[in-house]
Amino acid sequence: MPNDKDTPQHTARIALVGDRSPNVRSHTRIPGLLDALREREYLDLEAYWIPTEEAAAEGVEGFDGIWVLPGSPYRSEAGALRAVRTARERGIPFLGTCGGFQHAVLEFARGVCGLTDAVHAETDPGTERQVIAPLACSLVGHEGAVHFAPDSLVRQLLGTERSLERYHCSYALAEEYRDTLHAHGLRFTGTDDEGAVRVAELPNHPFFLATLFQPELSGDGTRPHPLIHGFAAAALREATAAKSTV
Repeated sequence: MPNDKDTPQHTARIALVGDRSPNVRSHTRIPGLLDALREREYLDLEAYWIPTEEAAAEGVEGFDGIWVLPGSPYRSEAGALRAVRTARERGIPFLGTCGGFQHAVLEFARGVCGLTDAVHAETDPGTERQVIAPLACSLVGHEGAVHFAPDSLVRQLLGTERSLERYHCSYALAEEYRDTLHAHGLRFTGTDDEGAVRVAELPNHPFFLATLFQPELSGDGTRPHPLIHGFAAAALREATAAKSTV
């Protein structure tokens, strides 16, 4: 991976898709993490908070990176899904954490696997095809080990085969759909101690990473998690490449 400090710098425009709230801890942490990336890592970022209704109505085309944030149920599920689809189809660097992971999986199920009736149990609790289903045990406020697959983006960024990560969620991929999604190209590269999915990637995408855990909650909030750094660096490479073709 190139050293971003040694390459010509441009400004990367990042869409933070989610319904911003002072009551969502990850939302309060993100501005400080972005400042740290600018000040310590020289990654010049312009972040724009995009409410999910706005993402649904106007889209998020034109950004160098798209991060679908925690905070579900979103005011507009369609907006979150549109943001994921835009990143997936246009090759825009993408990060989805917690609710972002869940909606990345849901969008893939509908848009790639043809499961057009796939739903998220949080918003459609009485519907049959719950690709995102309730966890047997809630992970709200929990911390747990995650094991990473060899030759995966997440393992490359973390430089380790196992890490301890923080969660704040009650929903995850329903295991009965795992093989179908994998057969269509979604790679599951992180699992907990019992083998349940915690990370998903698209191998043929410039940067497409979704985690059920919340890397923005790592540490004391002053040093960005390696996955956030990796996403920001990928967005900057996207911005640099776009400028060079103008």
